[in-house]
Amino acid sequence: MPLSNLKKHTKSIRSWSDEDKPREKLRTKGISSLSDTELLAIILGSGNRNKSAVDLAREMLAAKGNILSEFADQELKDLLKFTGVGEAKAISILAAIELGRRACQGHRLDRPVITSSKQAFEFVSRNLGVQSHEECWVLYLNQASKVVSKTRLSVGGLSATIVDIRIILKGALDNLATGIILCHNHPSGNLKPSEADRQITKKLLEAGRLVDIKLIDHLIVTQTGYYSFADTGEIL
Repeated sequence: MPLSNLKKHTKSIRSWSDEDKPREKLRTKGISSLSDTELLAIILGSGNRNKSAVDLAREMLAAKGNILSEFADQELKDLLKFTGVGEAKAISILAAIELGRRACQGHRLDRPVITSSKQAFEFVSRNLGVQSHEECWVLYLNQASKVVSKTRLSVGGLSATIVDIRIILKGALDNLATGIILCHNHPSGNLKPSEADRQITKKLLEAGRLVDIKLIDHLIVTQTGYYSFADTGEIL
């Protein structure tokens, strides 16, 4: 960056010319004209005592090598490490990332049809297979076996996560889904179901029958494979 530009960007954004301000640039040139740094600066809204929002955004992206996919994998605690980023700003960033992720998935996958455990595994493995902690996701399907929603239900520790049947069924009703595929990972790489895994499968199967929502499968996912309760005859 030229020295003149460097000096300009260490000043408050209010002192910049309108054409250089991220919001003004968006209005006059369109959102595609903004850099990753400028987009993040808009979400931040402000910087800290020593840095403008753009400077702070630049610092945050640089910490992840300016690789957006790496930046997008951060959690709340990671964002809070930056001076000038409080909980409200961090939550706004995570919300924006999640909206972008969901929009991308919806556009790219165009409601895929899932009719086998292998297809379900391939659909969720990117989210679950590489995690170092347990997460639980739910795929909601319509009558034609198309995915109408893919939702992260909970995030846990190294060996457990919370599964709330009421929240799962509410999600199904909200999405007008007729089928559910429950998915969670085992970071240890062990595909053997625990007794708790079997109990939650049984409870969700029984609860779903009461409201005519079918539990199609429950997958345990690792980096290299999966275990399907449906394939082993434990869901009938």
